[in-house]
Amino acid sequence: MHATTALLIELGAIILALGIIGRFAERIGFSPIPLYLLAGLAFGHGGLLPLAASEEFVATGAEIGVILLLLLLGLEYTASELVTNLKTQYPSGIVDFVLNALPGAVAGLLLGWGPVAAVVLAGVTWISSSGVIAKVLGDLGRLGNRETPVILGVLVIEDLAMAVYLPILSAILAGLTLSGASLTLLISLGTVGIVLYLALRHGRIISRAVSSENPEMLLLVVLGLTLLVAGVAQELQVSAAVGAFLVGIALSGEVAEGARNLLTPLRDLFAAVFFVFFGLNTDPAAIPAVLIPALILAVVTTATKIATGWYAARRADIRPAGRWRVGGTLVARGEFSIVIAGLAVAVEPRIGPLATAYVLILVILGPLTARFTDPIAARVTRRRTRVTRPSEPAPEPAEAAPTQG
Repeated sequence: MHATTALLIELGAIILALGIIGRFAERIGFSPIPLYLLAGLAFGHGGLLPLAASEEFVATGAEIGVILLLLLLGLEYTASELVTNLKTQYPSGIVDFVLNALPGAVAGLLLGWGPVAAVVLAGVTWISSSGVIAKVLGDLGRLGNRETPVILGVLVIEDLAMAVYLPILSAILAGLTLSGASLTLLISLGTVGIVLYLALRHGRIISRAVSSENPEMLLLVVLGLTLLVAGVAQELQVSAAVGAFLVGIALSGEVAEGARNLLTPLRDLFAAVFFVFFGLNTDPAAIPAVLIPALILAVVTTATKIATGWYAARRADIRPAGRWRVGGTLVARGEFSIVIAGLAVAVEPRIGPLATAYVLILVILGPLTARFTDPIAARVTRRRTRVTRPSEPAPEPAEAAPTQG
């Protein structure tokens, strides 16, 4: 069969399957993300029917999916709101790092894989999946909830921290000298700082330059600018996802609203491709050997992420039900964890299967905890209210009305 023909057949089958899975998930009121992942796992490397012809195309589509997820997330908020979140949420970011990086680092040492593996696994367990969480918030209709800025504040701190962590990790893995690692870190921080400055000081100018009354032109300019900035950011050792998020932050007003309407269908398509691609690149045969350590890490870091969300929401004066929603939503791990593990597999090959199993567990569990922490919190709150509410005194009998003679 001709290569192009095979590509079209496989790609058409993938998209059709995504549509059927999405409709099924919508009918049962369930997030389609875990189903996309399981479908990729079934038809990927070591699965029932490996898809070879479309692998490269799907990989590119997956990258675009992450970029569009973060772009649409950035379009929800302005640069000033971003800075306010960073100023108010940085204590939550510190708690997030301590509670969630520590289990991974301890696991790397207990497994006997050495300090480099400990640094790698600390990053794998620390970073929540902005892509998965953005999709879940949209699926559950929570983008306008009062607690959503708290979630985004924690995610933004994590994503920006990657601009520091990834260059340091790359330097450690490559055995660079202190001067070489410092130069890479300075380039990364400088890039983030410049983009933030342009978004804060000249966001209106950027929006006017991008603006167009023709939807086609607006779509092409916004999408092209986003991909360009994401690529440059990646080249400068800054995450492409961070670059896309900052582009969304830089756009505001009618431009942001128009871009949201135009790009939402594209985001949904390529985001689905991303989750399928993640499953396609996971060999089911490699999972059983690392399943127990991955499960232990998943249980521990699910609890620590929920604790992080509770703390962050309490600082923002969110009610208890909202605190549970924040914690449950932050559980998912995904694209960053896989990127981190991918950098380290040459140094410690066992990290790859462990990180894959761990992320697969939490990328399936994350949408579930995001959905079901709310009713669980409501039940706990009702029970606590019934137990702690003081018993009301019995009403006094009404006085008899005086008779008139």
